[in-house]
Amino acid sequence: MRNQLTALAYGWTASFTLILAASLLLAGLLRFTTFNEPTLSWATLATGILSLFVGGTMAGAKGKAKGWLMGAIVAIGFTLLSFLVQSLSVSSAVTGEQALHHLFYLLAAMFGGMIGVNVSGSGNKK
Repeated sequence: MRNQLTALAYGWTASFTLILAASLLLAGLLRFTTFNEPTLSWATLATGILSLFVGGTMAGAKGKAKGWLMGAIVAIGFTLLSFLVQSLSVSSAVTGEQALHHLFYLLAAMFGGMIGVNVSGSGNKK
């Protein structure tokens, strides 16, 4: 149990660190270049998918078992935090587009978790 919690902490930390760094980069691009809003929407989706894939991979590699579940929990934690911040700051409901984006995040993190378990287990072959 402790191993899984540590793995989840690694996954969440990796995901949030990457998302924070990408947010700063995208904000700079939006401010100082001709980067426009429609492009920003696609860039944030790609950033989220990549970040949660990496977080799921980290969680799966550290957890060494049930990578799909570890990745799913990483994505669900991210989704819950995102929706909490949205409801407290913007006071708006979740849109269908956001739900679809978070489904993609969930799938990416689950796939990353499966990859992470297999990468971490490669040194344990007989």
